[in-house]
Amino acid sequence: MQNPRVAIVILNWNGRHYLEKFLPSVLASTYSNIEVVVADNGSTDDSIDFLRATYPSVTLLAFEKNHGFTSGYNLALKQVSAPYYILLNSDVEVEPGWIEPMVTLLENNQAIGACQPKLRAYQHREQFEYAGAAGGWIDRYGYPFSRGRVFESCETDNGQYDDAAPVFWASGAALFIRSEVFHAEKGFDDFFFAHMEEIDLCWRIQLSGKQVWSCPSSVVYHVGGGTLPRGNSRKTFLNFRNNHIMLWKNLRPLEKMRVLPVRLVLDGVTGMKSLFSGDSGSCIAIVRAHWAFFGWLARGRKTHYPNRIAGARPAGLLYKNLVWLHFVRKKKTFSEIVGRWL
Repeated sequence: MQNPRVAIVILNWNGRHYLEKFLPSVLASTYSNIEVVVADNGSTDDSIDFLRATYPSVTLLAFEKNHGFTSGYNLALKQVSAPYYILLNSDVEVEPGWIEPMVTLLENNQAIGACQPKLRAYQHREQFEYAGAAGGWIDRYGYPFSRGRVFESCETDNGQYDDAAPVFWASGAALFIRSEVFHAEKGFDDFFFAHMEEIDLCWRIQLSGKQVWSCPSSVVYHVGGGTLPRGNSRKTFLNFRNNHIMLWKNLRPLEKMRVLPVRLVLDGVTGMKSLFSGDSGSCIAIVRAHWAFFGWLARGRKTHYPNRIAGARPAGLLYKNLVWLHFVRKKKTFSEIVGRWL
């Protein structure tokens, strides 16, 4: 398809300052066939008035309440028609030609269901950004990391991950995805509310037989932490709870028996470390996340399970313990950790 339509969908909640700062770069994109959509998640600031007065060409979807990241996007994308969606955080600055490489990548390879651009930090522009860097991986116990970011350690971008390559997950900060793939997988899991939802979606995409790639020839700059900054107890709770749910949904039964008990022990170590370092909030959040996960299991919550294809083997999966490699073996970079698995 020549110049297929691309809908850039920004989910906004009380982010007028981000829209004012970063929406001009989005509207300056050089791709010729785009629609820019802002889905407002029940903002109480003047976001809606600002958009109507300043950017009448932007399609506005106004929700009466905050549905969270997952349900907010699911509701919005039911109202958007285009072969491709870009789910873009409001705190992202883009380069003019950022869309073309991703369109070319997916148009030339029908096996790819989703991809992401290279994410650099807005404040430190030569450094990879925490939320996705140059494409996400995951270890066998569900710990996510990225090409360019391992836990809190972000590398300087020296071109070391400039190859387009299969990955395990693409960042929700700037997720380029075929609309048919998003809807075939029923979108994000509504129960997650926020955090880990893009990893769960990308895992399901891969189990259904499609691929997820990194497209580093496209570059964007992400502020990060615009809604819930790292270290926030609510964010810690959602990350741990949703990670456990994601593992339960996507692992096979025998894998669950091998992985989840170890993961729960590792979480306990993390909680105790937080407690002894004076961060009781994180420790309590981890305990609450465990109880919420077991409550989710007990109630048999409806959720988005994968459409599993026989023989599907996700890329970007490290069959090692990332915690051991990073904190005990002192391996700080993606290349040091993945090594021969590259």
